[in-house]
Amino acid sequence: MENRRFAAVVPMDIRNLPEEERCIYNRIKKQYSLTFDKLKVGEKTIRLLKTADLEEVLAGRDPFADVAEFPFWIRLWEAAMVLSYLLSSLPQAKEKKQTLLELGAGLGAPGLAAASAGFDVTLSDYEDIILDFERVSSAASGLTGVKTLLLDWLNPPDLQPFDVIAGAEILFREEFLQPILSLVKSYLKPDGTLYLAHDIRRKSLSKFLELAREDFRIAVGKQVMNTSRGQVTILVNSLKWKN
Repeated sequence: MENRRFAAVVPMDIRNLPEEERCIYNRIKKQYSLTFDKLKVGEKTIRLLKTADLEEVLAGRDPFADVAEFPFWIRLWEAAMVLSYLLSSLPQAKEKKQTLLELGAGLGAPGLAAASAGFDVTLSDYEDIILDFERVSSAASGLTGVKTLLLDWLNPPDLQPFDVIAGAEILFREEFLQPILSLVKSYLKPDGTLYLAHDIRRKSLSKFLELAREDFRIAVGKQVMNTSRGQVTILVNSLKWKN
């Protein structure tokens, strides 16, 4: 995969947002300090609303005391960046309008990158506040028609199946592995593809793939990124139904 540049802390004139998203932004701003990040994907630029101060979200909690309780959605992870580049380069996005569901979308970079490439995208997550961030980011990126969905993996609603399902760093708790797999089986079209991107150190990834192996053909790719924390290796898995 091609490395692309990520630039942070991008000033933006909020007055340029549509009225509905501007109202959402102003509502969030009463609770959090806000800024925008910018992700360059091909010729497109995705603007991502995020909190400027992590402590405002943690509210005094120790993120290392219980990793399962860490609010993963507040950060743009390297895996999400890699998945963004991949989804935006998929040829079927340009060939015909295909549907894509992002699971645990968080800041929404992969789904928004896919939308910029032509996919009909639904971003999903488990809290309304996360969806509000995604709505503002979609508008700030000049995208229209991106849908958001409140999705409980343990109690998912009935939905029409999708051509593509994608998720970055979503396999962080083992108790969610089987529910996520069940959800994928329900939501993925017979000729569809599931794309997953995770840090190579994510131990639950191999456990999920072992569960999925009975029903899916699994391929894997690898991307090494240089970051301020050193090299980070991201595994990208694609899963297709077995015939």
